[in-house]
Amino acid sequence: MATKNISITIEAYKRLAELKREKESFSDVINKITKKNDFENLLKLQGILKGKAGDEFRKSVIESRKKQEILHKERLKRLGKQWSN
Repeated sequence: MATKNISITIEAYKRLAELKREKESFSDVINKITKKNDFENLLKLQGILKGKAGDEFRKSVIESRKKQEILHKERLKRLGKQWSN
């Protein structure tokens, strides 16, 4: 594996060291914190749906969340009844 030497400030080194786990190299830490994740990909989509399409999508998400909350509460009630018997 090829390597490259870099210079960083002591403060940057300390921050990396705080993130480093046992048996993890500094390269592992840098790769981990610079990895593109799903959240970053979602941020790129921010604002892509505008106007009517955006409003409809927003409404459908809110409606879906409300339904999921109702289902969650129903499950909790059923579990509570099962555990109380």
